[in-house]
Amino acid sequence: MKDVLEDFRVSEAPYWRETGDEITLFTAAWDARIPVMLKGPTGCGKTRFVEHMAWKLGRPLVTVACNEDMTASDLIGRYLLDVDGTRWQDGPLTFAARHGAICYLDEVVEARQDTTVAIHPLTDDRRVLPLEKKGELLKAHDDFLIVISYNPGYQSLMNDLKQSTKQRFGAMDFTWPGPDVEAEIVAHEAGVDADTAQRLVEIGARSRNLKGHGLDEGVSTRMLIHAGRLIKGGIAPKAACSMALVHSITDDPDMRDALDAAVSTWF
Repeated sequence: MKDVLEDFRVSEAPYWRETGDEITLFTAAWDARIPVMLKGPTGCGKTRFVEHMAWKLGRPLVTVACNEDMTASDLIGRYLLDVDGTRWQDGPLTFAARHGAICYLDEVVEARQDTTVAIHPLTDDRRVLPLEKKGELLKAHDDFLIVISYNPGYQSLMNDLKQSTKQRFGAMDFTWPGPDVEAEIVAHEAGVDADTAQRLVEIGARSRNLKGHGLDEGVSTRMLIHAGRLIKGGIAPKAACSMALVHSITDDPDMRDALDAAVSTWF
């Protein structure tokens, strides 16, 4: 019989450069089955961290990219019609709870609040999920854990999480790593030399100083890796940075000029 979790297992170790006690904290939360909330800017490594921890703990990972059109049924499940009639199809949250996987709700604040409320029974001592349409009260598997993430910087642009939701989670703050560590990450992930990685990190630091002064967000570690991969692939550094770091983050001519000046300083 096929392992229903086979497609969700993380077979190879995702690279993660530890910068503090995040692994210890997450492992302790896992041991106590405390739901985890990861907060930090886009592209700082939240999703990679969850993937790494799923591999480290040997647990399957079910990831849901949340959006404003997602309904509770999208998470929990629904009846579908096929040639044999109707059949119940578990949603990703129900599937993870039933079979004992880590369920990761990425950028959870983008989902409607009436959708996120659906996770409440799974995030307290009950650890159950009422499947009202099916008439089933699902008791979560002992190995089930729910993890959510979001970017606090965008709370003013969209709905924040309710306090009744936040207080069910242990929270971990993520931010940009220090320059030396970030350069190490960029060099490893992009396959560039240490000097190139350090130059890219300096450009990233310049852009982050512009946050709130024309940019909603500075250049992320993910974007620096993209630029590094373009350079590794033979693209000239300025052209690579223009594509991966400048044009992708802003359409404002003044901001582009400021970022282009930073690129010219280091390349």
